[in-house]
Amino acid sequence: MKNLNFAAELHLKLGAPATGTVESLRLLRAFLKLAPRQRFEVIKLVEDLATEEALPEHPLS
Repeated sequence: MKNLNFAAELHLKLGAPATGTVESLRLLRAFLKLAPRQRFEVIKLVEDLATEEALPEHPLS
């Protein structure tokens, strides 16, 4: 943030964000930078892992 006073005020009012929250935001930012096809592949991989299905036989791009 460029405005340090604003950041300091938020920190005083809300406290520091949890480490998990910060990591989730970093992952979201990285995800949004992916091409649409890569996003689809990431979503599919996570869905497969969540349902404990076998990994795809062909490598992802």
